[in-house]
Amino acid sequence: MSGHPLFARLARIGQRLRQADRDHPWALDAAVVAGVVLLFCLPDLFPGYGDGGPREHHFVLARPSLPAMLALQAGLVVPLLWRRRRPTAAFVAIMAVFVLQWSLNVGLRADVALLVALYSLALHGRLRHLAWSCAAVAGAVPLVAVAISGGGLPVGDALFFLFSATTAAVAVGIAVRIRRAQLAGLRERAARLEIERDQRSRLATATERTRVAREMHDIIGHNLSVIVTLADGGAYAAQAAPERGREALLLIGDTSRQALGELRRMLGVLRDQGDEAAEFTPQPGIADLDGLCTRIRAAGPQVVYTAAGDLDRLDRGVQLMAYRIVQESLTNTLKHAGPDTRAHVTLTAEAARLRVRVQDSGPPPGVRPPVHPGGDGHGLAGIRERAALYGGTVTAGPGPGAGWTVEAVLDLTPDPTGGPT
Repeated sequence: MSGHPLFARLARIGQRLRQADRDHPWALDAAVVAGVVLLFCLPDLFPGYGDGGPREHHFVLARPSLPAMLALQAGLVVPLLWRRRRPTAAFVAIMAVFVLQWSLNVGLRADVALLVALYSLALHGRLRHLAWSCAAVAGAVPLVAVAISGGGLPVGDALFFLFSATTAAVAVGIAVRIRRAQLAGLRERAARLEIERDQRSRLATATERTRVAREMHDIIGHNLSVIVTLADGGAYAAQAAPERGREALLLIGDTSRQALGELRRMLGVLRDQGDEAAEFTPQPGIADLDGLCTRIRAAGPQVVYTAAGDLDRLDRGVQLMAYRIVQESLTNTLKHAGPDTRAHVTLTAEAARLRVRVQDSGPPPGVRPPVHPGGDGHGLAGIRERAALYGGTVTAGPGPGAGWTVEAVLDLTPDPTGGPT
């Protein structure tokens, strides 16, 4: 039934009323006062109003003068204007007038204001104030019951009616209060979940950006370093040995095409609309290290590649990590040691660890290493991030004698949760 158009219309009306109440908070209180005046105060101003009904009970009550009646009605009704802002003060004022009125043996229909004040106190006031307010009402109710029992109504029936009305006012106020607290809690929880969702989205975006930046660095940084070195060497060899210059240009073309293919594959996966060949082309692994070393050798450095252990049975993710670590290490060797260096690449698969070691001899004595502008040290940070995904450690620093050594140890122990340790 909650999806019925009638309920949707009523919900919209309720939202408009709540918004209007927030914009003009005094309007609702004034409307309540006006309603009490019209329904309960005006009939008392006309003698004999309502006497045409059954007369099983005739209450013998005093009828005050018109000014006194207006004063009592005003004392009962006017405090309702601040029943939501000062519920305790409004109840105390109405209760004082109520006790004064019945001590004078005067009965007014405007006494319903006491029930409205009690309801407002249960809804808006402090609960400890509600306790003694109910006690005060319980003490005043017998006065009313005794006063109206002279008209033939038993005291027990009068007490039952009065206590029922009082209990109903308090119960409705507490029920509405609990409902509003539940709705406020749900709104707060929804707002918190929305914030958490946005935070998760931002974290996922930042993680994806980091991963893409790392892949772009590995692909573009490595291949551009090789291309730059080949271009420099080809420029020097163009005059002395044109054949070597032509070979350098061919190697530049091969390296560029490989970089472009890897870049297209990665972008195709990111867009989720790459062609079939790019989608099913596997990521590089340990078997591709021979080709990587060949490309580095073409740029000048002497690279010796040594492998030990059953490397082909390693997980594809571990193989990709090892390939990227070697790729970044050799790229740094080419950048900082130059083309006239020696690099030794060693991969060792042990029982539960994979050790990747890349050591270079540094630039020859008396030769300054090439300067590459824009170096920001992201390569070594990327190596550490990749090794951390598999619970690995990375050590990097000057090697024995000269050069630079990078050693990464990846943990091959299966993770009970299903991911890498």
